[in-house]
Amino acid sequence: MNETVQIADPGGTAPPDLAQLLSQVARGDQDAFADVYDRIAGPVLGLVRSVLRDPAQSEEVAQEVLVEVWRTAAHFRPEKGSAMSWVLTFAHRRAVDRVRSVQASADREHRAALLNRTPAFDEVTEAVEARLEREQVRRCMRTLTELQRQSVTLAYYRGLTYREVAELLAQPLGTVKTRLRDGLIRLRDCLGVTA
Repeated sequence: MNETVQIADPGGTAPPDLAQLLSQVARGDQDAFADVYDRIAGPVLGLVRSVLRDPAQSEEVAQEVLVEVWRTAAHFRPEKGSAMSWVLTFAHRRAVDRVRSVQASADREHRAALLNRTPAFDEVTEAVEARLEREQVRRCMRTLTELQRQSVTLAYYRGLTYREVAELLAQPLGTVKTRLRDGLIRLRDCLGVTA
């Protein structure tokens, strides 16, 4: 009995893997990039969305990642890892960069809002000056270091909390508390106030 073994179509070729496609993309092959896009767009968007949570920003960052893959495909080195890992590393870095950028922007807006909501220095100074001699207070304030003077001004003249003062001056909270305490001791001694 003579059995014939069925062999897969010898003329057919397996589709190229992602690493091979990236090599073709590195040479400017747009059709290869279309295949790469089809394979990575879903995983890239999924990863970015898991980091950002915002659908609109996720789509924007995913688009940036896909453009970056097109531009830097020549930098992919298969000996250093899989093509999908390389792409998803781009995606994760971009998503984290966006989170940091958004946080930095929010921090700047928060500091600006703190400055805008604080009362004008002159309004509060008038109330203090009614109880103390104007020149003596000014003279004593000049004896403080710059950080002490800023901390005292923001905390006692503008009414900010220690944490708000620390954020505004971009200093650690402990440093601001220490400068305030030292500044108040110097002011008390300078003004001759007894406890």
